[in-house]
Amino acid sequence: MRNMSFAMTTEQVRLQAKTVTRRFGWWFLKAGDLVQPVEKGMGLQKGEKVKRIGVPIRIVSTRPERLLEITTEDCAREGFPHFATWQFVDMLCKHYKCTGTAICNRIEFEYTN
Repeated sequence: MRNMSFAMTTEQVRLQAKTVTRRFGWWFLKAGDLVQPVEKGMGLQKGEKVKRIGVPIRIVSTRPERLLEITTEDCAREGFPHFATWQFVDMLCKHYKCTGTAICNRIEFEYTN
């Protein structure tokens, strides 16, 4: 089982309030795959260990999508119910140094408990 980092949304995953994530990669995922959410997957200091967040997640669906196509509903499913779509897009564009027209992988998942 692979680890997927949720460094920006650790608390949302811990509370199981997040059921969608957008990634620039992970194109190999398919429905039914199990993934372990972790706080941080890369850039660990010497001796630092990966910290799991709760239970594994099961992939429900994946699809390519432009960042600008996010809906208000998906902002909430991403763990940001108080964000307007432009706020979410702006946050991701700043973090990943991209534009709203960038194609990402919209990954829907469920918790296995």
